[in-house]
Amino acid sequence: MQPHKHLGLLTLSIALATFMEVLDTSIANVAVPTIAGDLAVSATQGTWVISSYSVSSAIAVPLTGWLAKRFGEVRLFLLSVLGFTVMSALCGLARNIEMLIIGRLLQGLLSGPMVPLSQSILLRNYPPQSQGLALGLWSMTIVVAPILGPLLGGWITDNYHWSWIFLINLPIGVFCVGSCKILLKNQETEKVHLPIDTVGLTLLVIGVGSLQLMLDNGYDLDWFNSNVILLLGISAVICLGFFVTWTLYEPNPIVNLQLFKNRNFTVGVLTQTLGFMTFFSSVVIFPLWLQTVMGYPSNWAGFATAPMGVFALILSPIIGRNIQRVDLRIICTFAFFVLAFVSFWSTTFTLNSSFIQLISPRIMQGIGISCFFIPLSTMIMGSIPVTQIAQGASLSNFLRVLSGAIGTTLSTTLWNHRATFHHVVLSESLKSSNPAFVKYIGVLHDLGFTEKQTNFYLENLITTQSYMLATNDIFFLSGILFLSLLFIIWFAKPITVKAPVNVH
Repeated sequence: MQPHKHLGLLTLSIALATFMEVLDTSIANVAVPTIAGDLAVSATQGTWVISSYSVSSAIAVPLTGWLAKRFGEVRLFLLSVLGFTVMSALCGLARNIEMLIIGRLLQGLLSGPMVPLSQSILLRNYPPQSQGLALGLWSMTIVVAPILGPLLGGWITDNYHWSWIFLINLPIGVFCVGSCKILLKNQETEKVHLPIDTVGLTLLVIGVGSLQLMLDNGYDLDWFNSNVILLLGISAVICLGFFVTWTLYEPNPIVNLQLFKNRNFTVGVLTQTLGFMTFFSSVVIFPLWLQTVMGYPSNWAGFATAPMGVFALILSPIIGRNIQRVDLRIICTFAFFVLAFVSFWSTTFTLNSSFIQLISPRIMQGIGISCFFIPLSTMIMGSIPVTQIAQGASLSNFLRVLSGAIGTTLSTTLWNHRATFHHVVLSESLKSSNPAFVKYIGVLHDLGFTEKQTNFYLENLITTQSYMLATNDIFFLSGILFLSLLFIIWFAKPITVKAPVNVH
């Protein structure tokens, strides 16, 4: 355990490293068109800046537990932060798309262990009575970073060069590596020279890689109408199916699925995965709707999304410090109730909603987020032995990251499908037999609209209304899913953290 005077600096260093890695999952998204134009490639090629990072990171995260046992948690964490920083420099200095994609691929691969190990190292250095606070601070970075990513990425791209999206990691990475190397001296965990599970590793890499590529490119390629997506889907199902079977009987598996025998770990991971998938769906759809339907520029869409981080920043340390006072299931129940309420509130949005009306639910959403991540992280980490914390953290974080990708894919696909459905329904109501429609057409003609202008105006009106209704559908479905989590969390055993996550 760290001396108290050094604990604040260690927390800051680890939090900055985590924040930097999570930020890079979303900061480049808004800059893809600018990057593609600057490097003289198509927008489709530019999206590989995102896909290459997400695929390699998704493969690396579940390997963390095995790698930590093999090389030690502290060494692996330092190498991960250092490698991520070096690759950030490579990305920032890239002058062609090939160099940038290679840099992003290696950046994601090396960053994989950073988030789960930051969680494990923090817990090992905080006294038992303060470990809820540690998880609160850790959760705060996980929540706020994806929200600020597009906002910061858009601002840098508009005011500077896109390369600074990656180069800003350099001073942060150097500081984190230097301070953690000093503060974590002589704290290396026991190393176990396990044999490499080559079969499991191969199945995992192919399976997860295929799944992530399918999720990243499914919508653009029209899903299973594309032979590429079909092949990726078959590959993912076969490889991951064999991987699970192989892992259950392999004495030294690359991922420890035996952790799911623990009831609270299973309930905690399941609830966190479904909750994050639902939460991330709204994080994706809300700014997308603002920009494509409401006509908001990217920076104002970011400003409208960012308020959810206000309460997350304020409440996360408070909840973490006092988490031992209440049954964790009660805190999670309150969180899901708030998140469901916010989702249903968001279904009242219209095309005439003001900026204040749009951000009010987002502000309250921060309350639910704070009461969601911290208790579930405590439940997951507190239900497994100290020797398995790195494995548990890597497995739960892998499923969290994957659920975000699934949430993004499902929400955007469903959003467009519902918009198409509403477009058909609304178009059917525009008939000459409808007196209201005939009257409206007459008003347009009286205003000087030609037949062509009238048709264009009506088509645009139907399309915007269709996407407005589709957005309300997504929020309504999110509310239903959050309410279902109210029941799932109570399958866990009663949990009151009197001595949080004792890892000593």
